[in-house]
Amino acid sequence: MNWEQLLSAKRFGLETYHGAKSDDRTEFQRDYDRLIFSAPFRRLQNKTQVFPLPGSVFVHNRLTHSLEVACVGRSLGMNAAHRMQEKSRKDLFFPNDVGAIVAAACLAHDMGNPPFGHSGEKAIASYFSEGQGLSLKNEMSREEWMDLVCFEGNANAFRLLTHQFRGRRPGGFVLTYATLASIVKYPYASVFSDEKKQKFGFFTSEKESFERIATELGIVPNPKQPERYTRHPLVFLVEAADDICYQIMDIEDAHKLKILSTEETKELFLAFFTEKRKRRIYETWRMVSDANEQIAYLRSAVIGTLIDACTDVFVQNEAAILEGSFEEALVKKISDHAAAAYRNCSSCAVDKIYRSSEVLDVELSGYKIILTLLEHFVGAVLQPHKAYSKQLLMRIPEQYETDSKSIYGRIQAVLDYISGMTDVYALDLYRKITGISIPRL
Repeated sequence: MNWEQLLSAKRFGLETYHGAKSDDRTEFQRDYDRLIFSAPFRRLQNKTQVFPLPGSVFVHNRLTHSLEVACVGRSLGMNAAHRMQEKSRKDLFFPNDVGAIVAAACLAHDMGNPPFGHSGEKAIASYFSEGQGLSLKNEMSREEWMDLVCFEGNANAFRLLTHQFRGRRPGGFVLTYATLASIVKYPYASVFSDEKKQKFGFFTSEKESFERIATELGIVPNPKQPERYTRHPLVFLVEAADDICYQIMDIEDAHKLKILSTEETKELFLAFFTEKRKRRIYETWRMVSDANEQIAYLRSAVIGTLIDACTDVFVQNEAAILEGSFEEALVKKISDHAAAAYRNCSSCAVDKIYRSSEVLDVELSGYKIILTLLEHFVGAVLQPHKAYSKQLLMRIPEQYETDSKSIYGRIQAVLDYISGMTDVYALDLYRKITGISIPRL
């Protein structure tokens, strides 16, 4: 792979258009702005990240998480481009462009996630693998079935950004090829996903779209597994930005919610630094007595350290990344000292955060809500002639093709509708369908 081809500004769906731009933004900056102003991006403000949506204490939702990941991603992209430019002594890299591509991809990386965090993904997959949807297995191809039983927010994001929904223009969001490729963390179909992780990057319905992008950018098949593609190099930076933010920000949120004490949080974050750096941190703390501000300062220092460490790994392994032989997440290859501190944060998150009652409660509720909505709406698209089905289908916007000729297409329409819901909308619709909340007559 080569950088000139990988950083293509050609737009998906507008390949033959050569009109003049109306302003001085680069094409990649236009991608970023287009995503920021989109309705699916705005809806992330009402989707769970980890903790329940805020009450008296404001914690992260999908929107604030995505904005922070984009900030970190921009820094990673610009830093890496500067370093590679210095190393090659060539003007192949435009740091602002690379930063804009990574930032835009970071904005979009969670746009395909259904309501209620990862619980929503599990509920959709479980409905088809062990629930009522299991009866449909023989009604579609193996590739289509695997898309459903391994339902993935990453693949759904790629569909949301590229699929031409009814009444919309070709190319979906019409983003640049470089930005779209930088979103695909797992560049292979569901039938080739890892049996344990069950992660993949695009549905069968978008396979041709991804292959067209890969061909245009010169993305090659994986040398070890030819049925998979190698990653676009900037995917590693998008992944690193996400890894940095969710891990570190979840710790800070847990501190705000008093799941972790101030001392526990400080101990986790201070482990990233040398004794010399710790002394400088202590000096700053003498000027700041508020515990939350001390943690916020410490968190920012940790993020800065991880940005530098991941940039080092990316630049050092540039050649291997371009030839497709590098496959590890950048954060797993940072120095031993920082890696050990990061692992401590991960272990703490699993033991004390992701298993906390606050998190488990929203997962249980979300699971039940998503399963119930699926039972009703999948039943409706399979038997649209029934009176109740007709009423349900009137709730689904026309852009979703519930009248598709294939069962797979009709189910996809339901998943497009449900995965685009906010937590509040899904809960409200669940209450109305189950009769818990009946409008006043």
